[in-house]
Amino acid sequence: MSTSDTPQNPPYGAHGAASHAEERPEPGAVADRSRDSGATVADTGRAAGARPVVPRQTPSTLGRLVATVERLREEVRAAHAAADGRALIELAKGILIGRLHCTPAAAARQLDELCRQSGLSPLELAADIVNQAARDQLGEAAAEFVERIGAPSAASDPAAVRLRTAESGALAAGDTQAVAESLLTNALAPLGAVAVAVWTAVPDGSLTLAGHAGFPAEEAARWRHVPPGVSTVARLALRERGPVSLAGTDRDGPPSIGRTQWPDGGRMAVPAGTGGRIHGVLEVCWPRPLPPQPPQVERQIETLAELCAHTMELWPPHGPSRTEAVLPDVVELIDLSEGLHDPAMVLTPVLDHAGRLVDFRIRHVSSTFVDPVGRPRGDVGGALLLEAYPMAAGDSGLFDTIERVHATGEPFRAQRMNLTALVDQVPLTTVADISISRHGAAVLLIWRIEDETARLASLLQHAQRLGRIGGFEENLATGVITWNAQLYALHGIPPTAPPVPLRELPAYAHPDDSAGLGRFLRTVLRYRRPASVDFRFRRPDGITRHIRVIAEPVLDSDQRLHAVRGACQDISSQHWTEVALAATRDQLAHTEAESAERSRLALQLQQAIMPPTPRAIEAPGLRVAVRYRPAETESLVGGDWYDTVILPSGLVLLSVGDIAGHGIEAATGMVVLRNALRGLAVTGAGPAQLLSWLNIVTHHLTKQVTATAVCGLFDPRTRVLRWARAGHLPPVLLRGGEATAFPLIEGLLLGALPEAVYAEREARLEPHDTLLMFTDGLVERRDSSVHDSLGHLMDAAADPAVDLDGLLDRLLADSRSDTDDDTCLIGIQVS
Repeated sequence: MSTSDTPQNPPYGAHGAASHAEERPEPGAVADRSRDSGATVADTGRAAGARPVVPRQTPSTLGRLVATVERLREEVRAAHAAADGRALIELAKGILIGRLHCTPAAAARQLDELCRQSGLSPLELAADIVNQAARDQLGEAAAEFVERIGAPSAASDPAAVRLRTAESGALAAGDTQAVAESLLTNALAPLGAVAVAVWTAVPDGSLTLAGHAGFPAEEAARWRHVPPGVSTVARLALRERGPVSLAGTDRDGPPSIGRTQWPDGGRMAVPAGTGGRIHGVLEVCWPRPLPPQPPQVERQIETLAELCAHTMELWPPHGPSRTEAVLPDVVELIDLSEGLHDPAMVLTPVLDHAGRLVDFRIRHVSSTFVDPVGRPRGDVGGALLLEAYPMAAGDSGLFDTIERVHATGEPFRAQRMNLTALVDQVPLTTVADISISRHGAAVLLIWRIEDETARLASLLQHAQRLGRIGGFEENLATGVITWNAQLYALHGIPPTAPPVPLRELPAYAHPDDSAGLGRFLRTVLRYRRPASVDFRFRRPDGITRHIRVIAEPVLDSDQRLHAVRGACQDISSQHWTEVALAATRDQLAHTEAESAERSRLALQLQQAIMPPTPRAIEAPGLRVAVRYRPAETESLVGGDWYDTVILPSGLVLLSVGDIAGHGIEAATGMVVLRNALRGLAVTGAGPAQLLSWLNIVTHHLTKQVTATAVCGLFDPRTRVLRWARAGHLPPVLLRGGEATAFPLIEGLLLGALPEAVYAEREARLEPHDTLLMFTDGLVERRDSSVHDSLGHLMDAAADPAVDLDGLLDRLLADSRSDTDDDTCLIGIQVS
């Protein structure tokens, strides 16, 4: 078909360049339009995915030259884009020739007629014809995109045109560099991308920049080779074996090409592979952060990556790193496996009808090959990997590892990997060191099955080292003594020194241990029975160690003593630990005895002052009964106290208190406060003043003791009770079958501050009234508040009782307290 028959519509992405070329000025007019020409070139360069050009601000010879060079460069790009579009149109004509069996001219006329009828441009119609004829992944990706956005607008070509134009350009390109430029210009720039890089995966784990577009030449030269282990965006896609999208390349993210030019730009990297083998990675760069892309766009980029993979198969990169690492023929790899000392097998991929990897064929097993379950080489060679070793697809991940090495080319090595094989449906596991590497299209698998005897010997050596155990054997017939290295270390002599015979051990022992060591030697050498002994061994370097020797006799066929073998263990740490434990046990026994004695003394002191059931006190107008219940555990001897005294003034002192804590300190503190209050009450002061003085005593004359108390003075003549409290529960009044608690008046606990002021109240008691004073051990519970427990006490006290003693006994028996604390209860009945 001639040029005149070819439609003159410019391809997608080259409209600006084509129109600019059609309006090319005369040579003499170039200088007058240098500024406008530079701006037009910059604009079209952005449309074509090229690097923007900043025009000169003042007309000069250099500015005109730059504008001219840039314009000519854009014309070359436009010519390439037009050639890609013409190639697509020519491909559509060829399809029409094959289907209609017509001449090329008739196919051209038929294409023009279809364009007029459909209203599509020649490029759009050509892409549609190729998609219908090919029905490949490229067409499916375009159809998905068109379906998502609906009918294409007049301002942009549909996805089919872009993808098919890019495909035509890639197939017509001469190397991967031209493929990258065609992909950016025709397919990726309309998606907003500004640059593209095509990486080739090298078997040694490195990446080579096979093609690029949109990046400055200096940046591409700096990234021409990425060594193994450098985690870039392309490396992430290669490791994941799937697309990787980054919204932006932040400072803490993986490095990549073009990060200097677009520091916030988004990235998308897609592995490029065919037939289950990954040849490289297609990396696309956007100038701004990349929002989440729809699946249709990702599908297009995956299709372009597969197109790159086909081109990398046609034009593999050249260089020492690849040619040295890849063997071109499986026969050479088989020869290599035969030269290895370790067992090896050569694997080649097995693909299904769709080109997907499904298994590996075992092409060869080396002459040194050892099957983990003992099968001969003939049963393994030529079989499929998953047929010979079905458990490779299980938890060990062997098949996945081989597939990853085949796909990425990165070698894999692991020590002590579990290999599992089925024998009569019974899984047998073997431990082996594994090495997997890709060579061309084949994979070399090397394994070294661990020797069980060597492994157990190594395990025994480590156990002897950790347990500080040395072994020996002494041949009594020849005099040959065999020691292991650990026994030399225990004796403190170099490995070149002669071993110490068993009979000479007493010379190195402490004199006090000679008798026990002699009995040990007689038992083994004379009576020919196994024996053991612990003794102190004095080494040549002056250090004394505690050694345990265990030995057994070895008899010959005539039952005569032939040799002695055994072990020596350094038990110095164990010995000193036992000594420390014995001292600790003695100290604990002494402490327990002291604690028991202190508890006994505290209990005796408490019982001497506070008998559990003292006799009732008869005072003018009063009858006082007391109940005291000590703590159930003797070690919890507390400081609860009570007192009832008839003062010289005729008043009756009523008091109850509780020392914080338990033990001998609480008991002695109780004695001090009880006697102090008795002495202070003789002065005739009121309850508030008595508690104020008692607070001074508690703060200054005791050792960090705090306490609570209730103090009352009852006048039998007037039946008036004056009372005060210091952090203690108030008394409870029983009158007419009802129980009422006195108010919680102000009063800080004793000993908290050097000085404290206490409030005082009066209550007039009536005949037959009963007043209860008690400590918190009567009502306190762990699972309820004191207010609730006090309410339960008042409910129980309101029930009628026979007499005062019966009431106190019943309240003490029905107490709901669960703190195992001592309890004091005083009942005062007005007559």
